[in-house]
Amino acid sequence: MKSIEVRFPAGEVMLGGNLTMPVEANGVVLFAHGSGSSRLSPRNKFVAGVLNGAGLGTLLFDLLTKEEEAIDLRTGRLRFDVSLLAQRLLAATDWLLAQSDMHGVRLGYFGASTGGAAALVAAVERPQAIRGIVCRGSRTDRAAGVLAEVIAPALFIVGEADSQVLRWNRESFAELRGEKRLEIIPGATHLFEEPGKLEEVARLATGWFLKHLKPSAL
Repeated sequence: MKSIEVRFPAGEVMLGGNLTMPVEANGVVLFAHGSGSSRLSPRNKFVAGVLNGAGLGTLLFDLLTKEEEAIDLRTGRLRFDVSLLAQRLLAATDWLLAQSDMHGVRLGYFGASTGGAAALVAAVERPQAIRGIVCRGSRTDRAAGVLAEVIAPALFIVGEADSQVLRWNRESFAELRGEKRLEIIPGATHLFEEPGKLEEVARLATGWFLKHLKPSAL
């Protein structure tokens, strides 16, 4: 297992991340964290660790710079700027694809909260590169304008007790035209903090990505 810190350009700013690559990785999953979070999100780190154990590479990175995070803490504005977040995810995608050892590797997106909306928007812009999407407790409603254009297989995971987000996900799910699946985790709230619930998220995500980021396609 190889894990390194990376930096890459995203327009006029530089973003930092952590790239972890198991030996002979079956694909790479880029994480788009949720509102007010970062690459240090404990929930995303947990899911990434399970994916790594299954032979998948992961890239966890900050969607905002330190300066932007400070602004967002005061205003709460940038965390809901899905267009900006999607552009940052696309920058990470293009940087990863440009690496010499990533030739032919299939990529997937794992998005949480507003990061899920960013993942859906970005996937429309890179249809040949993104082969699978998982949205965990996501604000899929904020990607409403592009849902019908998403061709990557999409898995929505929502907590049963996360009622408002569940309603948004059901509405968004109906708009998807490609391969799709909606998983409702019984008894789980928005952050899947209940015993065993985040483990279930990780299990479902791993199965989805292993199905769609196949070694035979590398």
